[in-house]
Amino acid sequence: MVKHIVLFKLKENLPEEEKKCIMNRFKAAIEALPAQISFIRRIFVGLNLNPDEKWDICLESEFDSLDDVKAYAVHPAHVAAAGIIKEVKADRACTDYEC
Repeated sequence: MVKHIVLFKLKENLPEEEKKCIMNRFKAAIEALPAQISFIRRIFVGLNLNPDEKWDICLESEFDSLDDVKAYAVHPAHVAAAGIIKEVKADRACTDYEC
């Protein structure tokens, strides 16, 4: 099993209400992906509550293999969901590891 963990930081100049709306839309879209991408074993999006921390969004997902992670990255449903934050994303960090 491969865990795929991604952290996102949104642009600082976003109004707070717009930021929350975008984060919630992203969460809903990503968490709907298992219905469209059968090889996602588990997926969850957490939204940061602590304004003292750098990262705004944490995506945790599980796949059977790194090849599945790579296929997920280019799947049209994932690309569309990721597009929700494409223009407002300031930074991204990712790690993939076996468990």
